[in-house]
Amino acid sequence: MSDERIIQPISNVELERRWASVRAMMERDGLDAIVLQNTSDWVGGYVKWFTDLPAANGYPRTVIFHRNAPMTVVEMGPFNGRRELAGKDPIHRGVGTVLNSPSFVSIVYTLGYDAKLAVDELASRNYRRIGCINMGALPHSLVSAMQERLTNVQLVDCTDAIDTIKAVKSPEEIDLLYRCAHLQDAVFAQVLGMIRPGLRDIDVTAFIQAECMKLGSEQGIQLGHSAPLGVRSGFIGRHFQGRTMQAGDHLSLLIEVNGPGGFYTEIARTIVLGKATQQLKDAFASVKAAQDYNLSLMKPGTPCAEIAAKHDAWMVAHGLPPEIRLYSHGQGYDMVERPLIRADETMSLAEGMCLAVHPGYETAELFGVICDNYMIEATGPSACMHRTEKRIFEV
Repeated sequence: MSDERIIQPISNVELERRWASVRAMMERDGLDAIVLQNTSDWVGGYVKWFTDLPAANGYPRTVIFHRNAPMTVVEMGPFNGRRELAGKDPIHRGVGTVLNSPSFVSIVYTLGYDAKLAVDELASRNYRRIGCINMGALPHSLVSAMQERLTNVQLVDCTDAIDTIKAVKSPEEIDLLYRCAHLQDAVFAQVLGMIRPGLRDIDVTAFIQAECMKLGSEQGIQLGHSAPLGVRSGFIGRHFQGRTMQAGDHLSLLIEVNGPGGFYTEIARTIVLGKATQQLKDAFASVKAAQDYNLSLMKPGTPCAEIAAKHDAWMVAHGLPPEIRLYSHGQGYDMVERPLIRADETMSLAEGMCLAVHPGYETAELFGVICDNYMIEATGPSACMHRTEKRIFEV
């Protein structure tokens, strides 16, 4: 069992499903171990997926997933810290050994400390073939230490294989994704009851953060800023949310937080403190139509790059600019995870994937935006996971 302190643990059955899937891949590809590291639980979902514990605050959390033994974890802690858990700890489930190092990415001379612990562990096992997840994003200190010391070991990038497994959600994961979407719906409805002239943008986003956490969210972002009608209101982070809203203003708002269990979805709508202009209504109608068109293409087996190309052609045919940003992507333990609906994505859609779909465009006068999540089912996309009405909200 997991520890009662975990707000919403994933089940042991689900963790064991993941581990079995990975070990089958490792057996197929001849991998003795897999090395991964994350420092954030916004886009650090690999560590969470393997261990049900997030990396956070920029502190490295390194995981060695052994094919024939419980995991080894290297994380923040005292010099020479070592705990032997035999894979039975209720917090560190599936972990055999936890090693500690007080190293910080902001302190240059500590960067090799956790790398040494990880490589010592690998070297002691006499492995011959080790997989790395997202190898290009692993810290130089870790990769160089492996290359310099593990001279008889072949290091291979196994990210595509892991991403293929991780992108398809289990029934338990799908349930948690829906819970996240409904949490965001509930908080957006509360925003409509509290937003008013005289509040700063940060007052609104701070309210969102607090309400989301009360409902089981742990992390995420709330983006947006207010502007007079006729001036673009785009997605801007907390540092720039100091403006005070006035009557007649509008606010493009994105709520992208995780829900119970750590899974992300996202919703975006536009709120007007008064009456929306016809120009803003027309922009919203355009992006909603673009979303509907994309959903008509999203069937299992369809290459993501093909959908992106057709989307751009549709946008141009309707007098809108082609996308130069990411307008649709997978979600799970990461805010943004594969597959991407983009020209450079090699994946095709598969049943069980969760996608955020948020086509949009902007001018100096407006930001046309919509965002919702959908599951890919056997014959196409599910009904919208969010229940919030798709319209501009006038309050």
